[in-house]
Amino acid sequence: MAAGWAAAPAWDPEDHAGRRSTRSAVAGTFTLTNHPVSGSLLATPIIHQPQSAILGVGAIQKRVVVIEGTLPTGEKADGMAIRPMVYLTLTFDHRIMDGALADRFLRAIVDRLQTWA
Repeated sequence: MAAGWAAAPAWDPEDHAGRRSTRSAVAGTFTLTNHPVSGSLLATPIIHQPQSAILGVGAIQKRVVVIEGTLPTGEKADGMAIRPMVYLTLTFDHRIMDGALADRFLRAIVDRLQTWA
């Protein structure tokens, strides 16, 4: 086993029988990883137990995006702009949280990045 890696917790049959316990999530962590070292834009990171979740951050590249706006007349109009864009991937342990909570977490990160000043 690589230095610094903890042994995975024992398989907990109660987790898979719908009776969740905190036993398998004790000492769980959250990890960030950047996978563009090889130039990739998108990847799916794998959780190493006892991690709770891992957020993957892809390469940041400038792309043309559609910006919604309003003309001086009040009419809605779309425009194009060049913006730095990144793919974020979130892998999480479903025994600890459900998809709705994970989605709200990722949405909060996206909102924060989009309103960065």
